[in-house]
Order: sequence, then C-alpha cells, then structure tokens
Amino acid sequence: MTRLARRWMAQGRAGLAAGLGLLALSGFCAAQDAAPVAAPDSPWGYYAQSIAGHIDLMQRARPVDDWLADPATPAALRERLRLAQQMREFAVRELALPDNASYRRFADLGRPAAVWNVVAAPELSLTLKTWCYPVMGCVGYRGYFQRDAAEAEGQRQRAAGLEVSVYGVPAYSTLGWTNWLGGDPLLNTFVNGAESALARLIFHELAHQVAYAQGDTRFNESYATAVERLGLARWLASSGRPGDDPAALQRLADFRAITHRTRVALDILYRSDADTAAKRQGKAELLARMRADHAGLKASASGPWSGFSGYDAWFAQANNASLALQAAYDGLVPAFERLFEREGRDFARFHAEVKRLADLPAAERGTTLQDPP
Repeated sequence: MTRLARRWMAQGRAGLAAGLGLLALSGFCAAQDAAPVAAPDSPWGYYAQSIAGHIDLMQRARPVDDWLADPATPAALRERLRLAQQMREFAVRELALPDNASYRRFADLGRPAAVWNVVAAPELSLTLKTWCYPVMGCVGYRGYFQRDAAEAEGQRQRAAGLEVSVYGVPAYSTLGWTNWLGGDPLLNTFVNGAESALARLIFHELAHQVAYAQGDTRFNESYATAVERLGLARWLASSGRPGDDPAALQRLADFRAITHRTRVALDILYRSDADTAAKRQGKAELLARMRADHAGLKASASGPWSGFSGYDAWFAQANNASLALQAAYDGLVPAFERLFEREGRDFARFHAEVKRLADLPAAERGTTLQDPP
C-alpha cells in the first residue's frame, strides 16, 4: 500500500465516506490508464475508480518549487509555472479567493484531459439528468478518470433514451476538501494553454472552494464563470498584459448569441402543448437553423470568422445535453455580474453574499439572485 493510500485509510470510515461523494465529482466546470477494479456502472465500482484516479493524480503532483528547481524541467513549462503562481497570488490578494494548498503543485498526467464528463438530457427537454453522491448532493454530470468508462456510461444513457455528450475536462477540482492532501494541482492538461485561459481556469476552480450550493449545478457553475470573467478583467488591467484576440472574443460572443437563441426557442417549444411529433419537427428545424447561422458566419469572406473551424465539432454534435450544459455555465452569469456591481465591485463582499445565497432554499436563492429585494 502506498504512503498516500495509508493516509487515506488512516482517516477512518467517516472521512472516507465523505471523500467518496467528493471524489465522484472529479471533473468540475472533473489517472493513469489502468484496469478497472470493479464494474464501473455499479455505485462501488464508480467510487472505486474515483478514489484510484484521485490517488494516482495526487501521487504525480510535486510542489511547483521542485519543478522550478529541477534542471530537467523544460524552459517553457518553468515559465508557465511561474506565471501560474503569479496568478495564484493575485487570486488571493485581489480576488479574495482562498489562500490554501490548491494550485501550488503540478502534475503531468500524460493524457489530454484530467477526466471525462458525461452529461445527458431527455429528447424533448433541456433539463440535465442528475447524479447524486454522499455529502455533495446532486449534479448534472458524471466524471470518469478513464475515457472508455465515460463512453460506456454515455452508451448506457443513450440506451435509456437520453441524448448524451461526453467531453474531456482539463481541470480537476475537489472543492477544497482535499487541501490537507496537498490540494488540487496544476495539470499539464491546462497549464500550457493561452494565458487568459489559464487565468480563467484558476479563478474559476478556486471560486468553487468559496461557495457551493448543494444540488444546484447552474448556480455553482454560473458563479464560478462570473468570477473567472471578472477576475480575468482585473488581472489584465493590473498586469498590463494583452487579453484574448479580438477576433476570438467576437467569435465567442457570436457563439453564445446563436446558442442562446436556440436554447430559448427550444425551451419554449418543449414546454408548449404541441404533440410529440410537432415538437420533434420543431426541434429539427431549430437545430438546423442554428447550424445554418454558424455556417453563414463561417462563409464570410472577411471578419472574425472567415472560415474559422474551431466550433465545427460542437455544432455538428450539438444536442439537448450539450445545450443544457452550456446553460448551466452561462445562464446566471449576468445576474452574478449585477450582484458584483451591487456589492461595489468588492470581491470579498461579493463572495460573502454568494455564500449567503447558497445557503438559502433553492427557490428563494434563484428568486433573490434574479430579482433582489
């Protein structure tokens, strides 16, 4: 048994039971490839892969200072790790985010994603299927450390009649519950990306450690997304660094506008009194229109799109699951941004109010956020 495994076992059954629910969430905004130790579709098999994957990840992590001191560390990685630590300190100093062990170590997983998430939704609904775990409550996704296991879960959900999306997740968050083990590490799956993407990810994942509303994926992810956007703006202003390419920002804005229109129209259709056949026909027409809008932007001879293909795969595979997932991350962001303004653009006050809202009953939480007293 490894030293880390012994430390886990030493915490006793109560600590392990709490950890099971936590590690099951292994891919927010969720191992080395190994043979599964139990049937992955069984509850204990799922928790077993979560624990094994987390232990593997933690064993690979070393303090950033060790990587910086190691002459074998590539110069580009060394520079990125220094930058990540500057962002980490900025998050504490300027964004009132937690000052703890998270993102002060680095691990190379040797794969392109930390985990693979599965999301699913009914044929005629934008409501995500939820999975429930001890301690952490219910969330609208299920994370796996092995892609094959995620794909198998996706097939099970399709067989049950649901629309499914399986996607790789670069980040790994345990909501701060494992800081005593060294905290969530920086990973090769995201540390080498664009500077703005790295900043957003660090700010987003740390926000999850500040406030968490049990069973409310939309609230949690929209809050973290608001923090990442607000935090990035402050980071860029403070550091004097250039932000994202304006063309990329315009493409993202267009993408959000197209998909938002589609989600709104689909939701109206699905909630209508039309029969199933009419809803299916209307759905097909709305998705075709969405794809046509995207194709029209790409066809422009000039401007920010001009043949850009980066969104092609998303539009080709778009379904209720991927659209509903997008809503979970973006749906309440404007409301959180308004809350930030009401709190005087003060991050400490903003986080305190979000924590207060997270403790309210779900219905009251939503109403208060959208329509404050």
